[in-house]
Amino acid sequence: MPRVLRIGKITYDAEKWIGGIHVHFYGLVVTESAPKVLRRGWTTGACATAATKAALIELFTGEKLPSVSIRLPRGETPSFDIVVRNSGQGWAEAGIRKDAGDDPDVTHGLTIISRVQVSDSGLKILGGEGVGTVTRKGLPVDVGEPAINPVPRLMIDEVVSELCSEYGRESNIVVEISIPGGEEVAKKTWNPRLGIVGGLSILGTTGIVRPFSCAAWIASIHRGIDVARASGLDHVAGCTGATSEKVVQELYGLSDQAMLDMGDFVGGMLKYLRRHPVRVLTIGGGIGKLSKLALGEMDLHSSRSQIDFSKLATLLDDSRAVGANTALEVYERIGPKMAETVARAARRRVLEQFEGYARPEHVNIVVIDRAGNTLARCEE
Repeated sequence: MPRVLRIGKITYDAEKWIGGIHVHFYGLVVTESAPKVLRRGWTTGACATAATKAALIELFTGEKLPSVSIRLPRGETPSFDIVVRNSGQGWAEAGIRKDAGDDPDVTHGLTIISRVQVSDSGLKILGGEGVGTVTRKGLPVDVGEPAINPVPRLMIDEVVSELCSEYGRESNIVVEISIPGGEEVAKKTWNPRLGIVGGLSILGTTGIVRPFSCAAWIASIHRGIDVARASGLDHVAGCTGATSEKVVQELYGLSDQAMLDMGDFVGGMLKYLRRHPVRVLTIGGGIGKLSKLALGEMDLHSSRSQIDFSKLATLLDDSRAVGANTALEVYERIGPKMAETVARAARRRVLEQFEGYARPEHVNIVVIDRAGNTLARCEE
């Protein structure tokens, strides 16, 4: 017998299937179904390496391979289909279409192209069309260099060395990586904020994209902190979404580089800040997510934490929170006192994460509603 869950005052006029959830009339009928196994994909770094291998083989032998396999850092040997093949006197290029699996990656479907040619001395790895250039300190690539991270560089280096040795060639090769359309797609990423201009980054540490990776999001928060610190900023802000980010940025007059796309990962952000401190930290978010933080949750995603309204009632010292469906409903029942208490408690929870470490001099909390109105602020 499926469970029926009431969802507040929402009424549905018709039945509708959403994934494994059957929505109808005044509630949800949750049906049991086997979880989908999400398909993994390949990083831009893995694609660039495979494209380089195919291009080099064509340069050295004239053979146009339909696919190539490479060895990833952890030993896997995936195969990649070649979708672009071009060559001329002293050069060759190959392209691979990026497959991110079931991950919602903006680079999914883009073509990663490697053009190789003989150089005068040594291996040179360049960025072509659609690959960004680093303009700020704090990233693992020097300012002025193409945004090709250390692991992909090492993977490309190893492929070049192996093939040059196999075919009796000197490792005097220029490798240029390009991503047609990458400059436009990069506008949807963190790259402009991180100071990577003109395109995307060639990324990857394992070569594998794991679907909906929390680790990838947290890693991007870390890089944002690194860039902010390297830029000399002493005030950073982590926000749960675009609305709270806009409110906090305007409230404190912060630059784009100071804004961390924290999302639900407040714990991951705070853990990194313990070892990479800043003077002032502001956290902004909606009343629901910050209520979770006030109750001690460090992962604010709805699938991984829920508001315990009995505990919230204890925190507020107000029984009207018991039986509520949402934090906003509690706010509507109790009024501004509720948001103010949540802000103070959230700030205490943040400070607890710095016990035994150098804490920020100032920690600010900003609580907003869905319309972007500030419900409460707690500042030192």
